[in-house]
Amino acid sequence: MDITFGNKISVEEFHHFRKTVGWKPISDKHALNSINNAAFLVTAVVDNKTIGLTRVGSDGGYYIFITDVIVLPEYRNKGIAKQLMAKAMEFINEKYVGKGESVVVNLMAGKNLEPFYSQFGFLERPNEKFGAGMYQWIIK
Repeated sequence: MDITFGNKISVEEFHHFRKTVGWKPISDKHALNSINNAAFLVTAVVDNKTIGLTRVGSDGGYYIFITDVIVLPEYRNKGIAKQLMAKAMEFINEKYVGKGESVVVNLMAGKNLEPFYSQFGFLERPNEKFGAGMYQWIIK
């Protein structure tokens, strides 16, 4: 399988990726803003078909988050997510971390995916220093 990496995804593809992992639907407006405002977006492509996606967001300072680490079901367990994460971490290290600086990189792991992210240096929560991560959907 010949994988190439890009940085473009359509709103329709973005919705499809979210659906494959059972995430809550979002509006086209929010999808487009998520794509356009990502600090970094990397896609995995095979035969002109986008099969994987990862996004990085940032406040431009020390706070960075990784989101949407998704590979289509028929392409999982082939090392593609690992390649996407490696590209995201490389971007973060090159763009945000200068000599003598530090940044914090956050993500919310899917259920039972903590070992995958641990290989990139992420620590599980809760732990002796920090409580569990939390989130909230606000719906009108």
